Amino acid sequence: MPRLNKPIISHIMGLLLVCNGGFMFTASVVSMYYEDGVALEIFTAALITVITGVLLMFFTKGHRREIKKRDGYLIVTFGWVLMALSGTLPYVLSESIPLFTNAFFETMSGYTTTGATILNDIESIPKGILFWRSLTHWIGGMGIIVLAIAILPLLGIGGMQLFAAEAPGPSADKLKPRITDTAKRLWFIYVGLTFAETVLLKLAGMGLFDAANHALSTMSTGGFSTKNASLAYWNDNPLIQYIVILFMFLAGTNFVISYFGFKGKFRKVIGDEEFKWYSYFIIGFTIVATLIIIFRADPGVSSIDHPMVYGESESALRHALFQVLAVVTTTGFVSADYTMWTPFLTVFFFGMFFLGGSAGSTAGGVKVMRHVIMIRNGLIEFKRTLHPNAVLPVHYNGKSISKKIVFNILGFFILYMLSFIIGAVVLASMGLDFETAIGGAASSLGNIGPAFGFLGPVNNYDALPFAGKWWCAFLMLIGRLELFTVLILLTPFFWRRR
Repeated sequence: MPRLNKPIISHIMGLLLVCNGGFMFTASVVSMYYEDGVALEIFTAALITVITGVLLMFFTKGHRREIKKRDGYLIVTFGWVLMALSGTLPYVLSESIPLFTNAFFETMSGYTTTGATILNDIESIPKGILFWRSLTHWIGGMGIIVLAIAILPLLGIGGMQLFAAEAPGPSADKLKPRITDTAKRLWFIYVGLTFAETVLLKLAGMGLFDAANHALSTMSTGGFSTKNASLAYWNDNPLIQYIVILFMFLAGTNFVISYFGFKGKFRKVIGDEEFKWYSYFIIGFTIVATLIIIFRADPGVSSIDHPMVYGESESALRHALFQVLAVVTTTGFVSADYTMWTPFLTVFFFGMFFLGGSAGSTAGGVKVMRHVIMIRNGLIEFKRTLHPNAVLPVHYNGKSISKKIVFNILGFFILYMLSFIIGAVVLASMGLDFETAIGGAASSLGNIGPAFGFLGPVNNYDALPFAGKWWCAFLMLIGRLELFTVLILLTPFFWRRR
């Protein structure tokens, strides 16, 4: 057994619980304001969580202030699991989701910003619980930003060292001041954009409660909605959907690039290769989807509850852009059932499940940066075949990338695809049909939410067997934490004393 700094691991777990409980108190205030009858239950959940966290911090206050790599892996993984476990309390105590398996699935889906739900009638859930549900998205989304900036590069996870080199993030010799400075800037942007979207949605015609919840879900690229029909509920208000489209795009963008944009450093924004390719992909995919909707989709097909006139170019463009962004950024909001458009678009959207947003954003998936580097490395392999003695490095943002990072990214992609295949096989072994199994695995691993089959945009995950819900929750976790962080804990050499 390796030497672990157990006191500091426990101390940080306690700190996370205190923070989580603090957010629960906020949800109890919302519940009290709307008099939905569950304020006491949410308050009790918050109290239990905070007291547990304070006790953990108190009994480990004499910890050694040193975190090694093994400690970091455990803190990240156990931290997410502990947040999800404590996050089930408001659901269970209020009996909004009485079964623990369902409550854990919903909570893990929230913190990992997946947006898959087991709720059949969202609109009947108390407002305090719905607000807590959206808050789990928002907490998880910001946690991912800090994780990408401050922790994963130091652990050497999935090529994130490259992101550390590109972003004004931490370095090993100046860890504390740079992490603190970066985290403050990111929190400011994250909170500011959430507030701005809330105001704009309210002005566009949403109620304040709905606006706040959808802003929390959008900026975290989560996808939980307060309506059974998701954003299709507002299909008769295009302005609301265009506002959500704008903020989905921003949420899927590297937050460091957003920071440069707010600072007026537009050359850095335009010159960033990942941002350019992220934009190109969205524009290209939207054009393809729009044209097919206009010329090939069945005019009689409608969206979830409200009809969509496919012959109208504005409607086709809006829904195509909305659904492309919802999938690419892994937000998972629904304005229409894209599985009903054409078989080609069904396969087309399935391919987008594996793209993901930008590194340093709240989006899940493989990430655009990794795809660009893998494609460039593949093209260079042709040249290396003809010129085996030539030195042909892969370039990104005008700089050559070390082979170590390229190999790390290739290793990540192989592991990602293996995880997807194993995930689909396990779901199929539980009796799920082919379309549902591959859709559920890809959606859970990519933190997208809606999938295919009976897990499609107009359905939810309630029909999954209990074992399937636990398996999908596990896929959500490993996908959200960049695979290596969690899977390395399952290897024997991690626990071997050196």
